[in-house]
Amino acid sequence: MAGGMELGTSSKGGKRALDSALNLVPFIDLMAVLIVFLIMSAVWTQLNRLQVSQMGSGASEPAGISLRVRVTETSLQVSADSAQQPALMVTRDERGRLATESLRRQLAQLKRAFPDTTAITIEPEDAVKYEDLIRVIDAATPSFPSVSVSPAS
Repeated sequence: MAGGMELGTSSKGGKRALDSALNLVPFIDLMAVLIVFLIMSAVWTQLNRLQVSQMGSGASEPAGISLRVRVTETSLQVSADSAQQPALMVTRDERGRLATESLRRQLAQLKRAFPDTTAITIEPEDAVKYEDLIRVIDAATPSFPSVSVSPAS
C-alpha cells in the first residue's frame, strides 16, 4: 500500500498498482519563484532601520552639550547639561500609544538653542515599554540625528 488509497480496478478485474510517479517540476518552479521573491523583499526591510548606539560600558559621550531624555512610565524629562527642562507628563492617544508632539516641540526648541549639538541620549527606566522607547527615538531623530540609548541612572 504505497499511497494508502485505492485507485479503482483495471479492466481485467484486478487492482492497479498504487505506486505512481509524482511530477515535482511545478513544485520546484514554485519554490524557485518564492525564494527569489523572499530574497528581493528582504532588501526592503533594511530601509526603515534606526541608527542607535548604546552608551555606557566604555563608550564616550560626544563633545559639547549633553542632552538627555529620561523616560519613565509617567513622564519624559529633558535635560541639557545640568539644566532640566520642565517634565512632560506622558499622554496617550486613542490607541494607547505614547503621544510625543510636546516632546518634539521641546526638542526642536533645544535644537534652536544649541544648533551645533547633534547627539542626544535617551535613558529609559526598566518598566518602559519597547514601543514607547521607539516612539521617543522617533521623536528625537528629526532634531538630533545621533541618538544613543543608556539605562536610566
